[in-house]
Amino acid sequence: MPAGRPTGADRLRVAVDATPLLGARSGIGVVTFHLLEALAARPDVRILAYSVSWRGRREIVRDVPSGVVTSTRPMPDRPLHLAWEHLGWPPIEYWTGATDVVHGTNYDVPPSRRAATVVTVNDLAIVRFPDLCQPATRPYPGRVRRAIERGAFVHTPSAFVAAETVELLGAHPERVRVVHYGVPPVSARPPGQTGVDGRYILAVGTIEARKDHPTLVRAFDQIAAAHPDVRLVIAGGEGGAGAALGAAIDAAHHRGRIELLGRVDDARRDALLASASVLAYPSRYEGFGLPPLEAMTVGVPVVATTGGSLPEVLGDGALLVPPADPEALAAALATVLDDDAVRSDLIARGRRWAAQYSWADCAQGLEDLYRSAAAG
Repeated sequence: MPAGRPTGADRLRVAVDATPLLGARSGIGVVTFHLLEALAARPDVRILAYSVSWRGRREIVRDVPSGVVTSTRPMPDRPLHLAWEHLGWPPIEYWTGATDVVHGTNYDVPPSRRAATVVTVNDLAIVRFPDLCQPATRPYPGRVRRAIERGAFVHTPSAFVAAETVELLGAHPERVRVVHYGVPPVSARPPGQTGVDGRYILAVGTIEARKDHPTLVRAFDQIAAAHPDVRLVIAGGEGGAGAALGAAIDAAHHRGRIELLGRVDDARRDALLASASVLAYPSRYEGFGLPPLEAMTVGVPVVATTGGSLPEVLGDGALLVPPADPEALAAALATVLDDDAVRSDLIARGRRWAAQYSWADCAQGLEDLYRSAAAG
């Protein structure tokens, strides 16, 4: 063994909640996969993935990155959450064995016997804009507050969310750490694999109220007549706002040039991203925002809003407009479509900006956080 390399007994033992990997992956599922992969590559950390799911005891073995050890003892979701909420029991070590740190990746971390705990808060939309959120997210603030009361450290992917966690959930500033995510790799695909002809404005993401696709439809309708060769393509699974989006499309004069693709597989999503003329991200509120960064890495210009953390996360790599403002969004989209100089500059700035986000840096930041939590 090389000198200075830690032995198994010396490595920091971290149990990570991999439940977001199960089923059709949302953004947090994608993030969880890549952070597990990056953490597993660190020589000073030993990662164990667990899943708070009855079916997870079988599926998690298949879904984690190569080289990640899993706990396969069954964890029934509903009874456990009730016990953790009302009794603070049983401790997570019953499933993970002795560990130094437990990291809850999605707004919840189980109580522990001796291990330090870390909980990730990706955004606080459910507190800021409860009417824009899905009912399944309602328990999140209470779970985070209970974790904080038990002494958990909080991880957030942006300084914006860190400040909100202190303000809205009462976390102590010294126990809240910002660690940015990396950018998931996007495979460039030949344009023929998109299934879309000609130029198009692309939006990707779950069809939920806070993503504000209706504003994008109205913005596109304002510029469609002047850009007869451009289509609007929206790809994403239903998240409770399909009726509002459908109503906006029905009211659009140019609805025949709007395509709803629903949820698409990874290969087609990558092809759509790499071949888009513009990525539009009209969200009213974001805690991080992966799709714009993904678009930047493959040289696609981005028009986004100033909702939530987006100014911090996207910096000067995107053209930013106020949320819920179809006129401003329409003007920005038209500028990118029509002005080659603006387009080229935006592509160059986007590539430079997105390059600062890496999974290796994310894993380093999380390891530093784990060590602080374990020492505390």
